[in-house]
Formats: sequence, C-alpha cells, structure tokens
Amino acid sequence: MNYQETLDYLFQALPMYQRVGKAAFKKDLSNTIALCEHLGNPQNGFKSIHVAGTNGKGSSSHMLASILQASGLKVGLYTSPHLKNFTERIKINGQEISRLSVIEFVESNKAVIETIQPSFFEMTVAMAFDHFAREKVDIAVIEVGLGGRLDSTNIITPEICLITNIGFDHMEMLGDTLPEIAREKAGVIKEGVPVVVSELNTETKPVFDSVAASRKAQISYADKDTSLETDLKGGYQQMNVSGVLKVIEVLGDLGWDIEEPAIKKGLLNVVRSTGLKGRWQTIGINPLTICDTGHNKDAFQYIVDQLNDQKFRELHMVLGFVNDKNIDDLIHMIPKNAHLTFCQSSVPRAMPLEVLKSKVNALNIEAEFIRDVNEAMTHARNRAEENDLIFVGGSTFVVAEIDNL
Repeated sequence: MNYQETLDYLFQALPMYQRVGKAAFKKDLSNTIALCEHLGNPQNGFKSIHVAGTNGKGSSSHMLASILQASGLKVGLYTSPHLKNFTERIKINGQEISRLSVIEFVESNKAVIETIQPSFFEMTVAMAFDHFAREKVDIAVIEVGLGGRLDSTNIITPEICLITNIGFDHMEMLGDTLPEIAREKAGVIKEGVPVVVSELNTETKPVFDSVAASRKAQISYADKDTSLETDLKGGYQQMNVSGVLKVIEVLGDLGWDIEEPAIKKGLLNVVRSTGLKGRWQTIGINPLTICDTGHNKDAFQYIVDQLNDQKFRELHMVLGFVNDKNIDDLIHMIPKNAHLTFCQSSVPRAMPLEVLKSKVNALNIEAEFIRDVNEAMTHARNRAEENDLIFVGGSTFVVAEIDNL
C-alpha cells in the first residue's frame, strides 16, 4: 500500500472516535495491551510525561516538549486529534513521523491489527510508542486522548503526570459531575509517580488528593502567578504555563537538569519547535482573523473572554459544532452583537447544518448558514471591514478544514 491507501485502510478498518464518536470508545485497555505486547512492549523503552485534563492538555504537552527540546533532549510528542495530517500526532523534536514509517508499521503489523481489531486511537498509540522506542527518545510527552483511566495511553509508567483542569466534556462517557470526571482523569495517577494539577478547584481537589494518597503519589498544585511568557496567544494559556512550570520544577527534584534559559526559550518557541496549530492562531489580517479549537463550555468561555479583550469595530464569528455536544450553553455564550455564520465540517460527527439552524432559529438569533467552512469564512470576510475581527471555531474539525491553516 502507498501512504494514502494506508490511511484509507486505517480510517475505514478501525473505528475512529473523532469521526464516529462514542461507538469507537473502548471500556478497557485490553486491545492496547495486546497490541503493545506483540510489539515487545515499546512503552517500557523510554521515559515519559503523561498529560491529562479537559482543556489545555494539548497546549501544555507542546510547551513541555518545547522546553525539553530547548534543554538539548531528544523528545517524543504524541497528541490527538490531528488537524491537517495524520503524521502530526507523532513527532520527535518537532519532526512528524515519516509517511514511510506509517506504511511500514501498518504493513508489518496488519495481521495482528486484523486479529485484535483495535480502534483507530489504540493503533495510533501503539504506533507512537513503537516509533519512540525505535528512535530512542530521551523522553516523550504523551497526551491523553479522552478521560484517563481507560485511555489507551494509560499503559505507560511516566516520570510524572500532569492534569491540567477538569470541565464538562465527554460527559456521556466520563460522568455528569466534576468529581466524577476528575476520578476518571485521576486514573492516570500511578503508584509512587508524582502528579501536578494545573488548576485548583474545590470540587475536584478532594478527588485528586484521595487518589494520590491511595497510590502514594506526591501531588502538587500549580502556582497561580507566573511572569514567564509564551508564544501561544490567549490569556487562558497562563494557567497552562503555571502547570508546566510546576512539572519542570518537580522533574528537577527527580534529577532532570532543566535550566532557566531553556525554560524561557522553550516557552517562547512552542509553535516553531513543535508545530502546534489552532490555539488562538492568527490566520489573516485586515480584518484580523483568529481561529481556536476550543469546543466545550469552559474552553468556549475562555474564547469569549479573550474576544471581549480585543479591540475591533464589529465581531464576525464562523462556527460549527459536533453532534454529541450540548451546544445550547455555547450558543447562549456567543457575544450578542456578533455577526454569525454557521457551517458544518465534513466529518460524520459534525452537527448537521439543518439541526443547527433549527436550534439557532428557535432562539430567535439572526445568523447565516453556509455549509462549507471556507465558503462561510469567505462570506464573513466579504461582510467585514478592515478593523473588524473574524473568529473561526466551535469544533476542532471546523478549524482543521481552514484552507490556509
């Protein structure tokens, strides 16, 4: 198979949560364990940092990778979902896994893949672990896909765990209350492995403290105030920076030598050194056009707060959502004076434009409805003046379909 045929095989043969939703979510780690056993348990062949949380885990993972790279280490980075290319998920020092490596992994393991029938995510995790072990990384930053306790990445024993924050997302699988969701995220806490929590929350702190105590894991909460800057835009990144700095501090206690200049350099060069996209990213000027992948209630609140801090004549928003989200809260959070254009990404999980239209019309909100993401953006640009602001988001998949990202 060539690269495109390999991707088609993976997308079609294996259920993919990002595309089909809950049907692809497995309730145990057996497939991942079996696949990695077949590969010789590569997850035991490198040091790692495990990053969980509702929001901020992707940005925090990229910040950590950038700092560690600036320290001269060979750093693996596993994140999900990808925006443009599958290979974005697996990187070493900012370099994506080669297409040839993807082809070779699938071809050499096709028989066992068809026997075990892992989900798309389970297979991707095994591929990442295999790649990092073969390339002998010094350390890998591993981002949890969904939840924590039952996430496929949760077969590693890391140097340290980071839990960024807890919010309401994927509630149909993780629970209806913050403590319930926190307990699932706390599943990444391992026996004797230190854990850092980026956000102190009175509802979730007892859960984290209890799980950490039961597993004899040292727990630390991030300091709120930090003066270090990052090239990742958005005021909401400060909480992520605080958590990352606490992780670096604890790593120092564990014997990892990470100096202050590397910390500063790493934080200021996250995009350049890791290739992170879609976090309060400027994709156009005159009018200023910004996209962000934030897609749940807490993340959307950060975005609205950030929009309110901007200076502009008028605000235009291009938004689309997935069909397994309760978007009523998000719609109510949209600034009242915004010019709205709703769209629909091309993944099966996308909320159909007709459904979105009925919800918006029922709330008597004036809006335009244009199915294609880029056509919707063009419409917004045609309406906007030079000193207006255009925001594009609501779903990772809307951002992923932007042509010039």
